[in-house]
This record gives sequence, C-alpha cells and structure tokens, in this order.
Amino acid sequence: MMVYGRAVLRSGIARKLLVPRRSVIATSNGFFDQEALASRRRLSPPSSRSAAVHSYSAPCSNLPAVRHLSTAAVEETDDDCAYTLKRREGIRNVAIVAHVDHGKTTLVDELLKVATSSTDIEGNETADDADLNRLMDSGELEKERGITITSKVTRLDYTSESNESYTINVVDTPGHADFAGEVDRILSTVDGVVLVVDAGEGPKSQTKYVLTRALSLGLVPIVVLNKADREESILRLEGGETELELMDLFEALGADADQMEYRTLYGSARGGWIADDVDVALKVVRENGGSESEGAMSMRGLLEAILEDIPSPSVHWYDESSDDSAKREASEFENEPFSMAATTVGFDSYLGRTCTGRIYSGDSITLLPRLDSDSAVSEGTGPKSQVSGVFANRGVSRVALDPPIAHAGDIVTLAGVPDSVKVGDTLTSTNNQVPSFVDTPPLAPPTLSCLFGANNGPLGGREGDKVSSSHVRSRLMNETDNNVTLNVEKCESDAEKTVVLGRGELQIGILVEQMRREGYELVISPPQVLTQLCPITGEKIEPWEEVVVDVDAEYSGAVVNALTGARKGVLVEMMDDSQGKTRLKFEVPTRGLLGFGPEIATSTRGTAVMHHCFIEDRPYAGLIQIGADKGRLVSNDTGKATSYALESLQNRGTLFVGPGEEVYPGMVIGENSKAGDMEVNPVRAKKADNMRTQAKEEKMYLTPPKRRSVEELIGYMCDDEVIEVTPNSVRLRKLELDSKKREVAARNRKKQLDSLKNAKRRK
Repeated sequence: MMVYGRAVLRSGIARKLLVPRRSVIATSNGFFDQEALASRRRLSPPSSRSAAVHSYSAPCSNLPAVRHLSTAAVEETDDDCAYTLKRREGIRNVAIVAHVDHGKTTLVDELLKVATSSTDIEGNETADDADLNRLMDSGELEKERGITITSKVTRLDYTSESNESYTINVVDTPGHADFAGEVDRILSTVDGVVLVVDAGEGPKSQTKYVLTRALSLGLVPIVVLNKADREESILRLEGGETELELMDLFEALGADADQMEYRTLYGSARGGWIADDVDVALKVVRENGGSESEGAMSMRGLLEAILEDIPSPSVHWYDESSDDSAKREASEFENEPFSMAATTVGFDSYLGRTCTGRIYSGDSITLLPRLDSDSAVSEGTGPKSQVSGVFANRGVSRVALDPPIAHAGDIVTLAGVPDSVKVGDTLTSTNNQVPSFVDTPPLAPPTLSCLFGANNGPLGGREGDKVSSSHVRSRLMNETDNNVTLNVEKCESDAEKTVVLGRGELQIGILVEQMRREGYELVISPPQVLTQLCPITGEKIEPWEEVVVDVDAEYSGAVVNALTGARKGVLVEMMDDSQGKTRLKFEVPTRGLLGFGPEIATSTRGTAVMHHCFIEDRPYAGLIQIGADKGRLVSNDTGKATSYALESLQNRGTLFVGPGEEVYPGMVIGENSKAGDMEVNPVRAKKADNMRTQAKEEKMYLTPPKRRSVEELIGYMCDDEVIEVTPNSVRLRKLELDSKKREVAARNRKKQLDSLKNAKRRK
C-alpha cells in the first residue's frame, strides 16, 4: 500500500501541551449587556472563517506543534522547522459537546437522518425513524441508562447547497463529568465543536468544562440552543438570559476574538428543525408547536454552518520544496510521511486489533509508544504489523472503504494494527517515519481510588466463571488500553488486590457493571479520595468540585444544610426563578460528595437535580463524618432469609434483602435506624408445634427491600465494608466476617477518632 499522508491528531494522554499566541477580546465593562445581545443577534454569520487560515511553521523541537486554529493569531515561522501546517479541503471534523441530557445524541441522530439514508445506517431498507432514535448510544448500558458513556465517530457524506461534496466526521461525546476524559481525548481529532445548550437551563458545570477544553485547544465553536420548543425555554429566549450567560461564560474562559464571534442557532433536535434567528425560532414554536419543519428549517442549516465556520483539517507538511499555499487537495499529500495517534482502540473477532484515528496507513506501519514529551523517536523501533483494512463508521456500522484509500485529515479505523497499541500511541510508516510522536493534550487527574480483588466471600465461585485475582487484574489492565481516564496499579500492601484510579463513582460503577455481566466475581473496597502535598507550601491538598443543584424552593434549606454541614461545602451562589425552583451553587471537597446523590434524592423527594465538576486541588478540609447517625443490620447466620424473620426486622430499619435470598454471617442486610451496628438473624423460621391455632393464619406485610446500584453502594459503604459483585448479585458485607474481631476493630477505631478530636481541640 502507498503512504497517503500525515494527520495532526492528539488523544487524551497527559502530556505537555504547547499553546500558540492568540488575540483575546474583552469588553470594557467585563460583561455583555442587552445591547451587546441585540448586536450579536443582528450580526450575520461569518462566511470566510475557513478561508482565512495561515500557514503555520512548527517550533524547532523534537515535539510536534499544536494546531494553529485561531484565524487572527500571529503567524510564527522558523527556517529550521520540521514541518508546516496546511489545510486539507473537502473534510470537516467536529465534536458535539454539552452537559448531560442537553440533547447531543438526539442532535447527532437528526444529522444522520438528514445526511444519510436509513439503508446506509442500518444496512437494510426497512429501517425507519424509530430505529434511529439514540442510534449512537449502541452499548447495552447506554441504552439501559439513557446516557452516553464512550465517544463515537460517524461519517456523513453531505452535498452542500452549492452542490459541493463534503465528508463530515461527527463525534458524539459523553456529557457526564465522570466521563470527561472521553471528551478530552476526542477533542484532539477535531477542528471545531458544536456546543449544545438547553435553552431552558442555560450553561451548566459540564458545559463550562468542555468549553474550557475546546477553547484552550483553539477550536472553533458553534452554539446550538436546543429544546427551544419548551415553555421554560421560550421565556428565557425572549429575555435573552441563556445567550447572556453564554457570552459571560465565553469571556470568563478567555475566548479569543474569533472564538467570541461564535454563531448561535436555535432549534429542537427532537423536533428536527433549527433556525439562525431567535425570532424565527419563537415563531415556529408559537405557530407549529415546535413540530418538525421542512426546507430551510431542517437540520441542514447546522450542516451548512459547520461547512462555513469550522475550518478544514490542518495537516503536517514536510515537503520543503512545495509552494506556500495554505490549502491542499488530498492527492498532494501522498508523498508525505504517515502518522496517526490512536484515539480509540478495539478488538474484532474477525479483524483483530483495531484503532480509530485520523488518516490512512501504508502497507507497513510501526508503533511509536507514548514517551516523555522531550523524548525523540528511534528509527525502526517499535512493533510492526500489516494493515489489513481501512474502515469508516456510518451510524453504528463499520463500513470498509472502497477503494481502501483515505487521505490526510480523514478519521478512519485501521485493522491489523499491532496488538500492543494503546490510546495515545502514534502509528507511522516503517519506511518513512515521522521524527516524533503526535502530541496529545493533558487529561484531568483522577480523583478516586478503589481496591479490586477476587471474591473471597462464603458464596464466592458459585455464579461466575472468572473468579481469580489474575482474571480480575488482566481485565482491568485491558480496560486501560482504551479508557485513558482509568489508571490501574498493583497494590503494594496486598498482592491479590489491584488499585483502580478513576474520575468518580459512576465511572467505577459502570466498569464494575460491565465486568459483572462478563462473568467476573470481585470485591470492591471503599473509595479513597486522592490527596497529595502541595509542592509550594507542603500542606496536604485534595480535589474540590463545583456542585450545582436545581431543587424546589421548599427543599433548598435541606440541601444547604446537607452540603455546608458535615460535608464541608461552601455555598457560592443562590438564585430563585419564577417557576418556584432554586439553583444552588457550591464548592465541595470530593470526599463530601460520596454518597450524596441518594441522600439528596430522599430528602428532596426526588425533586433535586445535581451536577458536579472538578475545579482544582485545595487545602485539606479536615475530617468528614457522613452517616455516623445510622448503623447496619448485619446477619449472624447462614441460609435463606425468611419472611417471618424479615417482618420483625423491618421495624428496626431499612432492609436490603428479600425472602429467599442467600445470607451469611457478616453480610449487611439492612440499615439500622439507630447509630451502631446490630447483629440480627434473618433466617429464623417460625417454630412448628402440634398445637392447632384457633385464629386464622396471620398475614405478613413486608416492605419491598431497598436496592442500590453499584455506584450508589460505592458512595454508601463504610470503611469497614466491601461490595461483593457476582453475575447475579450485588451484596454489601463487612470486611471482617467474624463479629468478635469486628467489635475489637470498632473499639480501636473509636479510640483513634477520639484522639484525633482531642488533638484538634488542643490546637
């Protein structure tokens, strides 16, 4: 095969990031007023952005340079540079980013309907619109929970209104903060982002995070105010509140002059329409009720905006004898050395190891492992393999390219790559290597750690077929090949355990749920928030997060008390709206958020919606005691729980098990209504005698047991407990099953806690 080019590609591996100089715009008042909003709405969308791109020379270093995407940035040149950046026409690479539940995946589904036929997507002619709902969320857990967990790329072959053919690679990203690493790694493959914001809610915590990352990489933004057909959205659009909040957010995050000129579109992804003027959008909502509109109001308007605003991909150009033109056709890159960084790594039973990135490989490729940022590449080193196929993703289907040719700037999937390839590794031609690996932006650090081990409980080995610690460790190590936000280490204190470092309870809970369905049996220890010493002051620091809670006004006091009390949070902002809702913004230590989700749902009767996002490391907040007022109901016998025993026990607290479930000594079967643990017998049966009762048979009334998901248990369990996970069961049990040893350990912990409190009082 022939080598066809080198694409600029980075993934989410933590590494030094070079940021070019850029112009920054700011207003004299520090914010936008209503006049600024009216002026923005009158502005015509920029039409020449993609054309005003400078040729950029990389700095003289073994490191590759970052893309220079700002249209107003200063051009930097150097006679000894290794390459310059050129634009590859005919392609647009864009990511859809947003806060959770703001409509990213629905928007991508609508773009697929507009640009691609159902036959192309599903592979058959019988697919209808119902089959295309949440098409990109193809994973089993994604369908069950209605969230996006992993980033996915789909290819749209689109003919513009000017009758020109384009390839648009659209990336659907997760919106939950625990999966922000998926956004980090995929932003390096695109040249612009479509920021989707719920017009009725405005920008949220994850909106701020993804926008910060996009702006820091110099990506061009397009804003879509989604769900414009809702009542609360109409009120905010009429007053311009959401748009003003977005302008303030862009300015606060340091957007440059060109990024501040972002285009704003208004529409409804579910309704299948979009408009470039707020008055037109409001007219559609009032007259048609926000129903689907044809012609100029269809989602083609967003695709046209992408073609006009998002620049074509920048590609490294090594040929020094070429002219200075900033734009190139695909065929002109054929003699350039090939390189591609893996953003997604997978395995196919037929194709073998696959990796997705941005470009086509030659007939022989070499893997350049991730190195330190100042390490040079040794020629000829690294594992080699033969590329066996080139594929593109259409919807959720992987389609072989015919002919099997892709060019610089394309996002494709290669089959036949080395088995050792990992996310962030660079693939290059064996005979024509690039001088350095492709640079990648840094990732946000993990905040939690848990110990994973094989199930060593009394019921271990009955349900799963992967029950050893080596099975568990091997599976966790394989997970890090593609999940760059997850770190796995060996436990120094226990050779049978493995340390997993992640971003939050949901991320670890999703991993455990996937392993459970694959037949693994394992135990998980309580989460530990990662702390470190400040290199400047030497004091202990820990991660803090921004927490935003939307709740009915009558429950706002309960939320404030819960977060600012034992959880050591700080109330930053409090806003009321006309709908009887209150928005509370806090800054809370990550330790203080463990287990808070189920607690707030109970105390507010399910009316609260909470979102949180990592801010920074701050000084240690001190001891945080959560849930000390309630103990556990712990089984002291082995067998199956009986209705007779559970009926009497339900008055002592909340039960976690139902009749007929297997229990054993040390297993937590419920929550005690009082402080301290209580030993109970859930297998006790009614004694049988030969005395005939005069009354009718007694009726038993049992409250349904309270079931908790894995991520809820991760935040709920105490330091002396572990979660036991099998393919059919999720149990909470004490780490020490012997009740006498638990009593001794509890006394020792109480003494240590009292000594800490006394030491604090003396200070």
